[in-house]
Amino acid sequence: MTQYDREPCPFRIIEDCGGAFAMGALGGGAFQAIKGFRNAPSGIIHRLSGGLAAVRARSALVGGNFAVWGATFSAIDCTLIYYRKMEDPWNSIISGAATGGVLAARGGLTSMLSSALVGGVLLALIEGVGIMVSHYSADSYRQVSVVDRYELYKQHQTSLSPFGQEFAEVDPSSL
Repeated sequence: MTQYDREPCPFRIIEDCGGAFAMGALGGGAFQAIKGFRNAPSGIIHRLSGGLAAVRARSALVGGNFAVWGATFSAIDCTLIYYRKMEDPWNSIISGAATGGVLAARGGLTSMLSSALVGGVLLALIEGVGIMVSHYSADSYRQVSVVDRYELYKQHQTSLSPFGQEFAEVDPSSL
């Protein structure tokens, strides 16, 4: 399962860091706007300015946290690709677990292990869904041979028209 549209490994870290920052800043900005709107005093002007103030105060912080997670994940993923010499879903699962553990290291061993477990399980679910979707969608892109296509065509024609089953096929050379 190779991803051909991704940057090579050293540049992937910067790309993932920037993408994670943008995702965190936009998602955090939307969440903070709702939170600031709800917590502001009554009146539409006060609520809008409260939402805007919350976005300015917190969305960059949330984006920065996402960027740290994305850069750590991508650096561990690139390290695994380098040492294992293959790019497969196990790299992402191990990277998710290691990232969860590394980022929770200041909280102690219990926090580190629980965050590593959550990160590994979360990435395993994401990779599992990705594999399942690609497995089920691959059948629609499967190439069909000419013989199989003709057999499917004949089955389709006989199922549509019971009238055509009574007559033999016409040989074009006899015409």
